[in-house]
Amino acid sequence: MTAAAVTAPMAAAGIDLTVVIPAYNEEKRLGATLADLVRFLETRGGRFEILVVDDGSTDGTVALCRALAARCPALQVIPTTPNRGKGHAVRTGMLAARGAVVLMCDADGSTPADEIPRLLGPIAAGRAAVAIGSRYVPGTPPPDQPLWRRLWSRLVNLFIRRTLVPGVRDTQCGFKAFTAAAAADLFGRATIDGWAFDLEVLALARRLGHPVAEIAVAWKDDRRSRVRPWHDLWRVISEAAAIRRNLARGAYGLPAAAKTNG
Repeated sequence: MTAAAVTAPMAAAGIDLTVVIPAYNEEKRLGATLADLVRFLETRGGRFEILVVDDGSTDGTVALCRALAARCPALQVIPTTPNRGKGHAVRTGMLAARGAVVLMCDADGSTPADEIPRLLGPIAAGRAAVAIGSRYVPGTPPPDQPLWRRLWSRLVNLFIRRTLVPGVRDTQCGFKAFTAAAAADLFGRATIDGWAFDLEVLALARRLGHPVAEIAVAWKDDRRSRVRPWHDLWRVISEAAAIRRNLARGAYGLPAAAKTNG
């Protein structure tokens, strides 16, 4: 099934929350994450759906999700081919979501499900249309990750804050939530398939006037991370430059600008 085959979502149908999980060869990690998520959401109450968007996996990720979905009707897997990147997988899930609020989280469960209420607080209170988890808000305990990961993350963020989204301390935490309207508006315009999709969405939120709240969340590094520090750093820089060019020339259906905000 290609991304083009994913049809527009039905009406919200009373679903309070959609959780979108991008996955690529996550057979070994995804089961525990889904179990934790389902336990929390069932205790929380309300109607929910979980969309796992498989990004062309070559392992048993899709088979695992289908087996789990047989026991949990709220779970659905959307297989896409070929492998195109995390940004494409998240965008596919966001545009297929039916919930009043749409949350994305990573397949490795780095942020536990019980952090969801903290993230959704500003949206529920009407103070934000976008809420992003942060490992670097003042007062947040240092994230449990190797020194090289902390340095890599801070270097990327320093570059980003100077170019696209000044004031945002942590653009790359894979724990973000959107109102349904904001998700449709932002991801309907987004184009980046790779790592920098977060930057594109946040830059668009700034340009389009969707209020963004940055929320401290617990986060634990998975030592099996696929981050390749230097390769991914230059890829993020390249994609960030493409986003700036797109904003400047009005490629998102926005008026062309001589320079971006920030």
